Amino acid sequence: MTTQATPAKRGAEATHGYISDKPGYLARLKRIEGQARGIHRMVNEDTYCIDILTQISALTSALESVALGLLDDHLKHCVVSAAKAGGPEAEQKMNEASQAIARLVKS
Repeated sequence: MTTQATPAKRGAEATHGYISDKPGYLARLKRIEGQARGIHRMVNEDTYCIDILTQISALTSALESVALGLLDDHLKHCVVSAAKAGGPEAEQKMNEASQAIARLVKS
């Protein structure tokens, strides 16, 4: 298992690629939270299986959309910046991106 660098390890002055649309990401995650609560309620209320599965599919799509957006922002901001600077950080960022893509493809 690899460990994730904490913000302190990455540098306090570093900004993340998603920062320009942070409010948008937070709003989308809030909607996703609501969807998950809705699915919980559906199960609690003995809703028809196919209706629950339909909502789970929508929730999965919403999460994938956020993940792809974050990955795109990471590539455009963090990876490009590291590549321009070169050195070991560039290789590390490329490895992180490759691993993130591999995890997304598996899911």
